[in-house]
Amino acid sequence: MGSLELRHLRYFVAVAETGSLTEAAARRLHTSQPSLSRQIRDLEHQVGVDLLSRSVRGVELTEAGRVFLAHARAIVMQVEASVEAARRAAQPMRRTFTVGFLTGLEPTWLPQAMEALQDRLPNIQVVVSSDYSPNLADALTRGRMDVAFMRAEPAYPLEYVVVEREPLIVLMPRDHRLATVDAVSPRELIGETFIGGSNKAGVLQAVTEDYLRRRGIDAAVDHGVDNMAMAMSLVASTRGLALMPAYALGLLPQSVVSRPLEGPTPTIEVVMGYSRANTSPVLKLFLRRLSAVEPSNSG
Repeated sequence: MGSLELRHLRYFVAVAETGSLTEAAARRLHTSQPSLSRQIRDLEHQVGVDLLSRSVRGVELTEAGRVFLAHARAIVMQVEASVEAARRAAQPMRRTFTVGFLTGLEPTWLPQAMEALQDRLPNIQVVVSSDYSPNLADALTRGRMDVAFMRAEPAYPLEYVVVEREPLIVLMPRDHRLATVDAVSPRELIGETFIGGSNKAGVLQAVTEDYLRRRGIDAAVDHGVDNMAMAMSLVASTRGLALMPAYALGLLPQSVVSRPLEGPTPTIEVVMGYSRANTSPVLKLFLRRLSAVEPSNSG
């Protein structure tokens, strides 16, 4: 039996993330299922414990497998980041600087981002990307992105600089009964169709749940949303209320209005995320310039 190799880790991560040997083999790894099963058995033999339990529903991680996955994923990401860094170093004349945005934050932060890079634009190509925060964190960790305006994702080994604390506001249909009030009491959320963050919007979900718990409000989330467009659509279609960050103000359709919360208002942080392993001088300059900048339409 050979030693533990990087491909074993890649295969294991793919199986763990898809929950299926068949799907991982066909869609992620482009290999045969028997070959993949053999590689996983080799890995378990090397580690000395069962990492997966097999059932009619597919495969599930054992407790040992859950622990192993966190380390395996970090190793794979670090190797990919090293490869990306080497490729960038080998192409000094074609330098790119990739900036990511949590979808919806572009109108607020893209102008400042471009202004901070203005004197470097003749020498670099700026690439702009929008995605969910966990996907941005993944890209930063793997070395595929330089910096991102996002939510802090504690599951990833990244550095974060807080650039803004956005208050949460209440979104509602334009003709909702609460549209006549100046500020919404949190107790008004009880009994209404309530829209909040999904697991993909984990930071928003956590801030909302903490706020409701501290105010003694038992308002279960009826619909969990991943992004602001989904929130707007559900507010309009279900005639429900949504607790969303204030950047929603720049995105409201005519059918949706907003009101502030009454009393102490919960806030959610906008951060610049980056990897400490990224030694780009452009990144250092960018962080220094942006750390002292106010958002362009924070009110």
